[in-house]
Amino acid sequence: MRIEGHAVCLPADIDTDLIIAGRYLRTKDRTIWSAHVFEDLDPALAGRLDGAIIVAGNNFGCGSSREQAPVALKEAGVRGIIAPSFARIFYRNAINVGLPLAEADLPCRDETRVVIDFSAGIVSAPDASRSIRPLSPRMIEILAAGGLVELWRQQR
Repeated sequence: MRIEGHAVCLPADIDTDLIIAGRYLRTKDRTIWSAHVFEDLDPALAGRLDGAIIVAGNNFGCGSSREQAPVALKEAGVRGIIAPSFARIFYRNAINVGLPLAEADLPCRDETRVVIDFSAGIVSAPDASRSIRPLSPRMIEILAAGGLVELWRQQR
């Protein structure tokens, strides 16, 4: 499994409240969530996420355990996220909704081409590549299906 996209660089400790503010969770309309992703961090950021791979610092997805955070990112067009570490609940929620994550500390320059190659076990940018912690075969299966619900539908 290989994913490519343009880099969107973010700092460490991005919490789920920054990903999607609680004021937008009164609706289940995912288009509203995707339109307001990262609004409190940078109101223009949502418009840059389609086709992006987020490259962030440590502890991405910390804070509350809201599943809407990875859903909002996926709906906004994020193809994957690279960070040295993730909050565990965010990590599992992201895999379950089909949003690929790679644990690595990759230098980032906005808009450069970034690749996550799970088969080769690396992430790369024009000036650097890093090994990643491999995902389990089950997690790869979930991601390849587009998420856990999609996998269950396919296996029916």
